[in-house]
Amino acid sequence: MPVSATGSSLNNPRPGPPLWLLAELTYRCPLQCPYCSNPLDFAETRDELDTESWFRVLREAREMGAAQLGFSGGEPLVRPDLPELIAEARRLGYYTNLITSGIGLTEAKVAQFREAGLDHIQVSFQASDPELNDAVAGSKKAFRNKLAMARAVHEAGYPMVLNFVIHRHNIHQMDDIIRLCEELGADFVELATCQYYGWAFENREGLMPSADQLATAETKVNAHRERLAAAGSAMKLIFVTPDYYEERPKACMNGWGSLFLTVAPDGTALPCHSARILPIEFPSVRDQSVSSIWYDSPGFNRYRGDAWMPEPCRSCDEKDKDFGGCRCQAYLLTGDADNADPVCGKSPHHDRVLAARRAADHATAPLAELTYRNARNSRVFAKA
Repeated sequence: MPVSATGSSLNNPRPGPPLWLLAELTYRCPLQCPYCSNPLDFAETRDELDTESWFRVLREAREMGAAQLGFSGGEPLVRPDLPELIAEARRLGYYTNLITSGIGLTEAKVAQFREAGLDHIQVSFQASDPELNDAVAGSKKAFRNKLAMARAVHEAGYPMVLNFVIHRHNIHQMDDIIRLCEELGADFVELATCQYYGWAFENREGLMPSADQLATAETKVNAHRERLAAAGSAMKLIFVTPDYYEERPKACMNGWGSLFLTVAPDGTALPCHSARILPIEFPSVRDQSVSSIWYDSPGFNRYRGDAWMPEPCRSCDEKDKDFGGCRCQAYLLTGDADNADPVCGKSPHHDRVLAARRAADHATAPLAELTYRNARNSRVFAKA
């Protein structure tokens, strides 16, 4: 395929700048959620970018046009330099979002982050009750801490944004989850049904809800939306359907290397936070500028535009909507990232998604049998 001086295919237009930067500050985390999107071998990553390196990444991305910045992990609160990073991001003009489990957060830190210029905090929960929440998180104090910190975030004047990853072990709690969010004064609630990457893919058979469970949950969410609207409540419920129950793929990341740039803890730059599973050599911000990575690197140009597409994507009249779907999903389900996303009903591999749905109708794996995200299990995967 002919390649231009910028590294883009001559059949594909030069991309615009990255607008959303996800700074994965660390893979360290006090929780052990079995659906974590971090790579299975995360324990092998020990050499995290230092403060000055992150300052440079933030500056270079901002100079290119990046406007939104997410601090993520692992658990970003384990980084002692987080207040400095927030302050630098504010100085550069980013809108900043802290994505946190709430474990390690304190009222003093909330105030410190507010003073440093943090715009937004999203707190995640695992369930609506302490027993299930703590069992999923692998921590006996997680739920209590989350409740306290969600209230502290609200009292500090931040928008109350809560996230629940929904799977077969908590999908029955939809009414209780929404009631808890009301009690906490939530403004936005993301009910994100599990997407199967990282540890979630490893645990798919034990996490994936059945079609009946999903339909019941969605019906309940819609009923609560109507109730909240009738009561004049401003709380917004965002219900994210799992890809495996769709017939057309999502426009993953709005297109490969189009808007989103992720920088992993070790400095690896990625088009999305799951992309390092792919057999592609991605560049590091330790070795190249953010601009060079974004515009020139083979990894970021690999799936831009449509010149790479095989059939049925190449001749599909929806390719400008879904961009061929998710490359990571194609790789995980077919072993070849070039294939059409198997979620698509037009994909020759769609039967694999249908088989996963059928398996979910009969799954019986208890929570205790899931493979939990922790350093010990990660080292096992690293050796495999």
